[in-house]
Amino acid sequence: MTAGPQGRLFQLLRGMTPVLLTLFLVLVNAVPSGLPHFSPLTPTLAMMAVYYWSIFRPELMPASAVFGIGLLQDVISGGPIGLMALVLVLIHGICVSQRRVFLSKSFMVGWWGFMMVAAGATLIGYIAACLYYGTLFNPLPVLAQSGLTVALYPPFNWLFVRAEQRLLRIA
Repeated sequence: MTAGPQGRLFQLLRGMTPVLLTLFLVLVNAVPSGLPHFSPLTPTLAMMAVYYWSIFRPELMPASAVFGIGLLQDVISGGPIGLMALVLVLIHGICVSQRRVFLSKSFMVGWWGFMMVAAGATLIGYIAACLYYGTLFNPLPVLAQSGLTVALYPPFNWLFVRAEQRLLRIA
């Protein structure tokens, strides 16, 4: 263990890894891809991170941080303020309450759980956006975005596992 201010700062930053990584993914989501018509199909990276960290390190991903991350994503994306915050807090609550189901299970069980959570979050977000704007949107872009998010979960899960192993499980 490293003593002194530098050691304490390192410990603090290690403990903030889940929140900082999720904030980074929100910023990555906001970067324009330059591909025409790709914007509606951008995967929801913050959803993946909140799902993973809420199951495996919930003490390092508090609901208040999840709410703040959601608000930041709402502001950056130009969406209804509070919509993504609501969706991410719901995901966090579900994952924390059901984490025993997913701990010590295979990756496939975790991925299946993410599929279910992403489907529910997509439905809630779609309904809330339709109510907020007072119109019925075409659901195809939303379904495609959700499908892409689910399809890209495995490499991001790998990233989260590596981050946890390297930064959070250091003796």
